Amino acid sequence: MSDTTRLTPAAGDPDLVNADLLPTSSAQRTWDWKAIAALWVGMVVCVPSYMLAAGLVAEGMSLWQAVGTIFLGNLIVLVPMLLIGHAGAKHGIPFPVLLRASFGTRGAKLPAVLRGLVACGWFGIQTWVGGFAIYTLINVLSDGAIAGERLPGLGIDAGQLGCFLAFWGMHVWFIARGTESIRWLELLAAPLLIAMCLALLAWAYFRAEGFGPMLSAPSKFAAGGERDGQFWQVFWPSLTAMVGFWATLALNIPDFTRYARSQRDQVLGQAIGLPLPMALLAFIGVAVTSATVIIFGEAIWDPVALTGRMGGLGVVIALIALILATLTTNLAANVVAPANGFSNLAPGRISFKLGGYITAGIGIAIFPWKLLESTGAYLFTWLIGYSALLGPIAGILLADYFFVRRTELQREDLFRHDGAYGYRGGWNPAAVVALVLGVLPNLPGFLQAAGAVASVPAIFATLYTYAWFVGLFIAGGVYLVLMRGKGEAS
Repeated sequence: MSDTTRLTPAAGDPDLVNADLLPTSSAQRTWDWKAIAALWVGMVVCVPSYMLAAGLVAEGMSLWQAVGTIFLGNLIVLVPMLLIGHAGAKHGIPFPVLLRASFGTRGAKLPAVLRGLVACGWFGIQTWVGGFAIYTLINVLSDGAIAGERLPGLGIDAGQLGCFLAFWGMHVWFIARGTESIRWLELLAAPLLIAMCLALLAWAYFRAEGFGPMLSAPSKFAAGGERDGQFWQVFWPSLTAMVGFWATLALNIPDFTRYARSQRDQVLGQAIGLPLPMALLAFIGVAVTSATVIIFGEAIWDPVALTGRMGGLGVVIALIALILATLTTNLAANVVAPANGFSNLAPGRISFKLGGYITAGIGIAIFPWKLLESTGAYLFTWLIGYSALLGPIAGILLADYFFVRRTELQREDLFRHDGAYGYRGGWNPAAVVALVLGVLPNLPGFLQAAGAVASVPAIFATLYTYAWFVGLFIAGGVYLVLMRGKGEAS
């Protein structure tokens, strides 16, 4: 990005600009490909990723079918990740500001908040997972010293609450120090997390004298198997769910690529850091769980529960790794996006730091342990459900940036209501219509999956199987039709 016309907060309308939303300067472009790859390793290595293959194996896939589905899903989501990341690297702008080009200077607040609220839910869940790992570690080391009666109204004991708040406080510390502190943590943590995962794999292999029955277990979809001939009807929704796992980051990846030194750095870093580590962690999850059948006599999918059973120094090392993995994932994936999104609501009053504090506050307010108790059908309701919402936003972003704007943006106008992106009162009707039409075909299938309705016509159930793809292509296509001939004038 050229620095010849460096913008300042005074250059735009007060309700559209603050120092955190302005394009990054050359001095702020400190992320090379290694930093971006480390960012992804830090996000990928987490409890939900480790357990991701569990749902696929439970559905009847063999190990290699499950790992292959995860790898393919991440290759697919890498494409919009790189394309949308191009805007951050070229123009130095975060996700909420990029949205203004397509949705309008005021309309951009809607998709930014939708993305942010999904992240707030994830933030609370991941913070609870990390806090519970701390709770487990202390109890293992102290023979259950902080375990106790559940607190009335909360449903957890004082020890669990204290560990949750302590882990929450770690996040607040990094939020207070901004995105550069997150980069530092990811660079430090990435090699440690890889080493910990490989060490866990080695522990399982030697303790079980092999990896156990799951690695050689045939697919239930094989000829004569329990679910003979049903592979494709499980594969397609599973693939959509795998895409949905990182669909949130595919949208707000400019929040990170705006700090990239070059397009090459953002492309290479993401290509190295996402698909292969995801597939590797999925393999480790299944292999280690397979070994637990031999070691403990039962399959233990939850790595927090597993570390509590390991004993000795291993439990300490493994739980520290879990805490670090959850912290790095949560900060990058579930703090930066809502912090920028909330800042975009009122830039004059909400900075990135205050937006992060709001995210942290919501993370407590949702009582994530209660949310987890009532969350079912993780793969096919939650992941596909929000991918049905976020796919259309991605489609509109890609259509606008590459086909309408040809990657060129009038940066000054992104911070002015009377510029090229003011549209009608700050809203672009074409984007709103495209968003609604992109979501609608998937709504009946979502209501059925969530249990709100008993049944829907078969066509809607089929469409929901491909929710992210359906939403992306419909919304992107409608937007292109409505915006025909309305590209950049300069």
